[in-house]
Order: sequence, then structure tokens, then C-alpha cells
Amino acid sequence: MAEAASAPAPSRAVIGDSEFDRDTAVVRRAPGVYDIDLSAGWTILGAVNGGYLLAVLGRALGDALPHPDPFTISAHYLTASRPGKAVIRTETVRTGRTLSTGQASLFQYDDEGNEVERIRVLASYGDLASLPDDVRTTAVPPAIPSPEECFGPADGPDPLKGTSAIAERLMLGLDPSTLGWALGRPSGKGEMRAWFGLADGRDADPLSLLLAVDALPPTAFEMGLKGWVPTVELTAHIRHRPAPGPLRVSITTRNLAGGFLEEDAEVWDGEDRLVAQSRQLARVRLA
Repeated sequence: MAEAASAPAPSRAVIGDSEFDRDTAVVRRAPGVYDIDLSAGWTILGAVNGGYLLAVLGRALGDALPHPDPFTISAHYLTASRPGKAVIRTETVRTGRTLSTGQASLFQYDDEGNEVERIRVLASYGDLASLPDDVRTTAVPPAIPSPEECFGPADGPDPLKGTSAIAERLMLGLDPSTLGWALGRPSGKGEMRAWFGLADGRDADPLSLLLAVDALPPTAFEMGLKGWVPTVELTAHIRHRPAPGPLRVSITTRNLAGGFLEEDAEVWDGEDRLVAQSRQLARVRLA
């Protein structure tokens, strides 16, 4: 026990020097044009996760626009992205004193070498540090058991029956009350709640919040559905720079109709601040 007590604590990655930062890094080829090699580490069944893609385009726009932080970013997912080389093209739409707006598209190449657009976004950027501290809200943080009482991806079966590489890069503590699907007893409610962080200990920032809103298992699982739930459109709002430490993420679905559902996400930091919100429209595979 004395040896364990004196052992050095495991090192934690820091913002700017973590796997997430390296895998979302873009290389400017020309003004407004960026190259990236999309990492296979952020995939589900071979497709690149939508939140990771949002962070990649968010980083490119943060370089292209004069303001540092994403305030709102809306993405349309046109075709599934795969690991490998991609090019991002950005365009500045408008710049103002407090906000700047830009758009960006990510392209990959088909077997014949033709460009295929994968995702297109429109975003407004500002400076989160300059916002007033006045908060008037009826929103409350989600009630989630302590991390020790929650469960990670390694504690249960993989409902997608395939490799989810992204799970190895996340710290997820899933609320047991939203885990009936993992036991073959889904509640029928469109709810998913979890503690969230990056596996290497890197604290959250505005870019990783773009990942957090799309990193939990789909609410469709708890509604008794299985299989891939591809995102059609996702809009994220970043409201505050998060405090260090794990986040709490709550996602709810109220309506599934015509093979599509919405997911509304809230992300809360350790100081009980609502730091990010999102809504996405996703397609489900009905039996």
C-alpha cells in the first residue's frame, strides 16, 4: 500500500497536446483551404463520427475566421466520411465586431479520383470570454449517479455488433437508468445520460464540446431499435467555456416519425453551467 500511495499519478493530456488535438489538426494548403487525414480512431462501424467531423471543420473555421470560438455551427451530413485524406474549403461570409460567419465543406475522393462532398457547415464565431455573466434559465443539470455508479462501453455488449473505435478514446459513464437496451430490456423512452470526457484526461474546450454532443449511444437504442443511426443534420450552440473536469451529457428524443428522430442534447460542466446544446435529425432503420 505504501508503494501504491507513493506512485506518481498518471499523466493527463492537456489542451493542445492530446490525441484529440492531433487528430483534428488541419494543415493550411492555401488561404481558406486545409488538408487533414481523418483518423480511424474516431469511427463507428468504419464511418467517421459526426461530432469528430464537426470538431475538424470547427478547427478549420477557427483558423479562417477572425473570432476564436464557435457560437453556433450547423452541419448537413451528405455522405458518410471514411478514414483517410480529406480537404476542407472555407469561405468567410461576413465579419463583424462581435461575430463572424463562415461556411466550410469537407471533401474526399471516390475510386475514380473525383471529389465527393461529405459534410457542409455554416457557423458563427465570437469570443466566449467577452460574454456577460448574466444567466436567467429554467434549465437544470441532469440527475446522474456518481461516476462510480455508472457503466462504460467495456461493461456491456456492443449493440452494433462491430468495432466502435471511438469508444477507446472516450471516458463514458452511462447512467444505469438509460441502459436497459444493453440488457435486452429497453425502457422505450428516448433518453440517454452520461458522464463524458476524453480518455487521455484532456479537459474540455469549445471544440471538444462539438464532439460531446454526438458521442453518446443513440437514444434509439433505449427505444428498442438497433443498428446505425446516421445523422442528417446537426446544429450545436456553444454557450460557455467549460470548467475543468468531466461533463454531464443528457440527450432526449420526443418524436420518431417516418423513420427519422430528433435528439436534443445538453452538456453541463462541473460548475453546473449549461455549456453546450444541440439538436440533430437522424435516420433510423425500422424493422
